[in-house]
Amino acid sequence: MKSRSLIPTLPATLLIAACSNLGLGGPITAEAPLAPTTGNTASGMVKFTEIDGGVVIDASVTGLAPGKHGFHIHDKGDCSAPDATSAGGHFNPTGKPHGDPAKGDHHLGDMPMLVADANGNARFGATLEGLTISGKGNGNIVGRGVIVHAAPDDFTTQPTGNSGARVACGVIARLK
Repeated sequence: MKSRSLIPTLPATLLIAACSNLGLGGPITAEAPLAPTTGNTASGMVKFTEIDGGVVIDASVTGLAPGKHGFHIHDKGDCSAPDATSAGGHFNPTGKPHGDPAKGDHHLGDMPMLVADANGNARFGATLEGLTISGKGNGNIVGRGVIVHAAPDDFTTQPTGNSGARVACGVIARLK
């Protein structure tokens, strides 16, 4: 009976172990639980998955007024103020004007409109370029705020899009 040596498998085993320690064992993800600001009922969850060149965003929000709502990543991960103004302005490390992410220049924190149905529920899915969860580049969103606004974003008014009051706030935390 021949005995087999484990030596030839050692490099492959070490490579697999090293990759799993580097976070290469699956997607890099984050989430932001949304809580209502004072006097509002909006709440939900925003999930983020890093892909090559950007981040996939999936959100579910309840307790909204039916219709369109501005939806942004804000500079600070601070929801301590009753109206969430502690989250600061839109995340904008590139110094671009506020705008529609589907139509040219915009803040990295500008996202497409969140649309609530007649029952006040909204589902959202988008892929935004330039954002990261891994910390690479200036688009890192970990530790930043996510804000749902009361009104639609006009994608024109500077620097905020005239989206009205902040009805929900969450802080982006890396999971994996």
